Amino acid sequence: MQQKGERTLFASVILSAPGPLVLGIGLLFGRSSTQIADFIRRTAELAALVVSLIVFRTIHKSGRQDAAWQRKQQLIVSRFVGTAMVFSGAAMLTVAILSLGSEKGNVLPGLIIAFLGVVTNSSFWLRYRKLNKEQPDPILAVQSRLYLAKSAVDVSVAASLSFLALASTSPAAGYVDVGGAAVVAAYLVLTGISTIHVRQPLPAA
Repeated sequence: MQQKGERTLFASVILSAPGPLVLGIGLLFGRSSTQIADFIRRTAELAALVVSLIVFRTIHKSGRQDAAWQRKQQLIVSRFVGTAMVFSGAAMLTVAILSLGSEKGNVLPGLIIAFLGVVTNSSFWLRYRKLNKEQPDPILAVQSRLYLAKSAVDVSVAASLSFLALASTSPAAGYVDVGGAAVVAAYLVLTGISTIHVRQPLPAA
């Protein structure tokens, strides 16, 4: 089970890594608030995944059965993930407000990543939920909640960017764009706060 959890975390990192890169390149051609917000979100989530993988491997490869030490490591993951999400959400909201009314440009890279994210993140949510049910682990439980929320946000991002791609000249385009960024920002802040304050159960001996 430990190997399955580690492989799933590693796969999450590998599949999440191209997202910020593609969106970063896409920002050279488009300045949609939703696309910028999604770039910040995915970068923060990638960092959180790397930390989760490192701590998960540290706990399970150390051989230590000290429940208090394991709980401390798991809290590190929760607090790091939560803090990164809160700060990212605040940054996104600032970007959305400052870019209101600006030219949006090409949003196709962000749209493709969002659609792929819906499929990939939904599959990882189901995978983490199954692993956590088979053998409860606080780190896997955090990832399960994170991927469920990520899937929902990707649906919102895809809807917003689809509207911009099809009706970029519409008077409502700017408001839809800022609204999409605001949804992502709200998700990050609320999920981040709940993740920071989550109570980790003591690991089984």
